[in-house]
Amino acid sequence: MSDTRISLTTGAPGAAVLGIGAYRPRRRVTNDELSQTMETSDEWIQSRVGIAERRWAGPDETVVEMSVAAGGKALAASGLAPEDVDLVVVASASLPTMIPGAGPEVAHRLGIRRPGSYDLNAGCAGFCYALGAAADAIRTGSARHALVVGAEKLTDVTDLTDRSTAVIFADGAGAMVLGPTEDPGVGPVVWGSDGDQRDAIAIPTGEDSDGKLTMAGQAVYRWATTKLTETLQQAMDRAGVTAADIDVFAPHQANLRIIELMAKRLGLSEDTVVARDVVQAGNTSSASVPLALSALLESGEAKSGDLALLLGYGAGLTFAGQVVRLP
Repeated sequence: MSDTRISLTTGAPGAAVLGIGAYRPRRRVTNDELSQTMETSDEWIQSRVGIAERRWAGPDETVVEMSVAAGGKALAASGLAPEDVDLVVVASASLPTMIPGAGPEVAHRLGIRRPGSYDLNAGCAGFCYALGAAADAIRTGSARHALVVGAEKLTDVTDLTDRSTAVIFADGAGAMVLGPTEDPGVGPVVWGSDGDQRDAIAIPTGEDSDGKLTMAGQAVYRWATTKLTETLQQAMDRAGVTAADIDVFAPHQANLRIIELMAKRLGLSEDTVVARDVVQAGNTSSASVPLALSALLESGEAKSGDLALLLGYGAGLTFAGQVVRLP
């Protein structure tokens, strides 16, 4: 048995977000349109989840196509060339196939040669999981520049005649490019899971299943509003910041009532910008956090250098949060 010691690589002191990109499907679906095919109304939907409209992807707007579009924008915003990227992570809970994965194809389509690449499924927490993993890879020297994508085509796995889910779920993609920095721009990830509630959000399989997503809405609402404030506080504590330091709060865009209750319980400043992309975009699962940040930057509500508190949570039940500085 050899006693030779294994060497480890060492990366930069931290990782920073260098660019953000987004892709929103062409088709807008309003609450009034949904009321034509199911027993619902604009008032009923907005009073329960706060959604006014959402985007549904067409046949040509696949998870890969949307990932490439969002990833390309993030890459352009970062100022990097494709050959600078050596890690690609695609977070998604709605990939149409298990094999092959989306990561290698997205990288190839963007001209990124032979990167480490993989897919990650942590439900709606997927993007924050992937962001944490990519930042750690840069800090350990396993990667220098990473492309992280959250992309979903939830309409493929949603019964579009069922008002309990069809009014909520939507499609889209968001992406970030990360790179090494002396001054850390991505705080430590705080992640976890409550597997005792794994069936609260699921896509059942088997002979008696239609393969469509199911959700115990009230159970998820209670869990999110009672269990996750602690996660957000831990993310701030580990990053060495307080609620007074947070310029932008961008949690998973699942439900406007949950977002506003979380913001209130955190004691955020009145000047803190709270992402409410759910109103126009619906719940896009792992794409929702980068889509919300992109919208805030485009509108000017969020600015370069702002500190943003992120949180993803969903099927599993999984959760992950971190503090980042916006590019």
